[in-house]
Amino acid sequence: MSEERPPARVSPQHERVLAAKAAERLGIDAAEVKNLRVVRRAVDARHRPRFVYTLDVDLGERERALCEYLPLHSARVLAQEEIPKPAPGSEPLAGRPLAVGAGPAGLFAALTLAQYGYRPLVLERGRPVAQRVEDIARFHAERTLDPESNCLFGEGGAGTFSDGKLTTLIDDPRIAGVLAVLVECGAPEEIIFDAKPHVGTDRLRDVLVNLRKKIEALGGEFRFGARVEKIIPTGNALKVSAAGEKYESGAVLLAIGHSARDTYMMLRDAGVTLEPRAFQIGLRIEHPQEIINTAQYGKWSGHPALGAADYRLVWKGTDGFRPVYTFCMCPGGEVMAATAQPGRLCTNGMSNCARDGRFANSALVVPVSPEDFASFSTPGDPLSGIRFQEHWERAAFGLGGGDYGAPAQKARDFLSGSVGGGVGETSYRFGVVPADLSMIIPDFATRSIRRALPVFGKALKGFDEADAVLIGPETRVSSPVRIVREDGARRAVSTPALYPAGEGAGYASGIMSSAVDGILSAEAIITRFACPG
Repeated sequence: MSEERPPARVSPQHERVLAAKAAERLGIDAAEVKNLRVVRRAVDARHRPRFVYTLDVDLGERERALCEYLPLHSARVLAQEEIPKPAPGSEPLAGRPLAVGAGPAGLFAALTLAQYGYRPLVLERGRPVAQRVEDIARFHAERTLDPESNCLFGEGGAGTFSDGKLTTLIDDPRIAGVLAVLVECGAPEEIIFDAKPHVGTDRLRDVLVNLRKKIEALGGEFRFGARVEKIIPTGNALKVSAAGEKYESGAVLLAIGHSARDTYMMLRDAGVTLEPRAFQIGLRIEHPQEIINTAQYGKWSGHPALGAADYRLVWKGTDGFRPVYTFCMCPGGEVMAATAQPGRLCTNGMSNCARDGRFANSALVVPVSPEDFASFSTPGDPLSGIRFQEHWERAAFGLGGGDYGAPAQKARDFLSGSVGGGVGETSYRFGVVPADLSMIIPDFATRSIRRALPVFGKALKGFDEADAVLIGPETRVSSPVRIVREDGARRAVSTPALYPAGEGAGYASGIMSSAVDGILSAEAIITRFACPG
């Protein structure tokens, strides 16, 4: 995979303006700017909204001397970080490598393996994205859930029906390569330099098809409707059963999503070492997008150059109250029913590329530790966090009417502990039922969110006022399980042929970190095994 970030395109007029600004900052003539590339673009909305650009400027031979003269905060010489290319190992590989799961980790692992000639086979329990779209439309129309093709399972993983957010806290040079591939496959070029890049659910569907075709052109193959039902260690390989077919491989890259609860149970029963992992729980909060725009942009709200405003809010907590923060903020989006199990209800957020919907939503979540859910299963069970999630999801399903309607409450009523007569219009397609939301999240989450909401209301005007609606629950922010792996070799500690990767393995969160984790695990396979040829 290429580690070079492609040039970010701006209009010739904008390029001239940026070149002049850069020259002014550097104290040189604009003609000395030989070339210019936008590295990052952000909106600073703290006072008057303004765009803040970080530029890579080519000044020719004067570059190094000028940068040594200038203060470090003004300019620096940009060093290209090289990614060492994995050298194929010498150990013979039994069979061809398998990638289980076609989410970000599985897809980018498969692409990396295919680029090096390893011809991976991808096993995905769900369906191709076009059929998946039809299955979800049927779910919305008939309230009939397909456990294998839904907002969580299928080509692209759960992120396909979210916002396609590409923000990440990891710092890895492979990120540039991931972005380049996404743009090559049809993602907006702006993701290269936007500070908060996103693809959008609608655009991501075409990107996934093109990415699949790219992998296939390099020798990879896909099997959809192929849920892995059993793995059996055999020497240095694994026997894998999926949809009536049997496979054997010395390298099985396991890139399941964190909602593959039946797969976790299978892994536990097969003797794979698992451990419980801290995660988060909470509610969705929704506002008219106009309220967020006004709070962030003031009188410039509605300016076409600004688009839909977003936010990120954090309350650090205090004695007896846990930290609360917003997550997966979806400007111009909608609240979704994100479940793969009948009789369970969990919410998530989704936005299209244009982010032009009437509502904005985000998750309000608090941390959950293994001590919080240890009593929800037998002692020592690594899946007790799943039991904890299911407890609240069943409660929400019942409180919402048992037909995927969602419990909801005005933020003001939630704060006062009362259930009003209605909550008003929301984006949630199945409709909402006025309810006491303290019944669908644990008490520590209720108390902490009640304490944080007024703080957030002071930071963002209108956040906790009359138009704010809470919908819940949000239970699947991250994995409650970790598939324990060796630090260097990235193999499962109990199963040398198994390479856990991505969110479901408990080592990533979000599209970008999952993609990079998949790439790193693919590189570990490459450096261990000789190319099968």
